[in-house]
Amino acid sequence: QVQLVESGGGLVQPGGSLALSCTASGLTLDGLSVAWFRQAPGKEREGVSFISRHDGNTYYKDFAEGRFTASRDNAKNTVYLQMHKLKPEDTAVYYCAAGQLGGWGQYGYDYWGQGTQVTVSS
Repeated sequence: QVQLVESGGGLVQPGGSLALSCTASGLTLDGLSVAWFRQAPGKEREGVSFISRHDGNTYYKDFAEGRFTASRDNAKNTVYLQMHKLKPEDTAVYYCAAGQLGGWGQYGYDYWGQGTQVTVSS
């Protein structure tokens, strides 16, 4: 059974940091594109960052550039999202995803985690 399990979410004050992890079981992330998406209340799910299996590069949406860092550890079958200088508007459920196609579209990912809540509030 394929599972992606996120962890590391929680409540943080504005300006704080959080580190999310996503560990896969029943699936090898090596050779797949991996991504982080988020969904805020009342909003559509949006991409945050992805690591492309095609060119090995990491891509960020504008709001994440310079504040978030995505990485992967193939030996641990885990991907990470380090988030700094968090803002209230970063409040959302964060999802990791993996797939062959990759990119910014959700259709590019075949496997999804259940999500972890990130709340930025004083």
